[in-house]
Amino acid sequence: MPIYLYEVVRPDGSGGEPFEVLQKMADAPLTKHPETGEQVRRVFGEPNAPRAWTDTQGKAAVSDKNLAQKGFTKYVKTGDGNYEKAVGTGPKEIRRK
Repeated sequence: MPIYLYEVVRPDGSGGEPFEVLQKMADAPLTKHPETGEQVRRVFGEPNAPRAWTDTQGKAAVSDKNLAQKGFTKYVKTGDGNYEKAVGTGPKEIRRK
């Protein structure tokens, strides 16, 4: 369930104290503060999105050590249709016929 950001609406229409509420997406937006009964409105905050993917993160994800820990086998191309095992279990070499 997402966390929604609300703020109390002051008598002059400006925004007051912000607060967060855990709600289902299907639930209607709140119109009253759950504790004080004051009028509220839902406001948009910055999204909680993952940071940009970097080359360093990508290289770490497919490093020989990480692949071996996750149970994968990595083959490296050594020639025309030939692959040699770099890490993991399986045949030492794969050759194209």
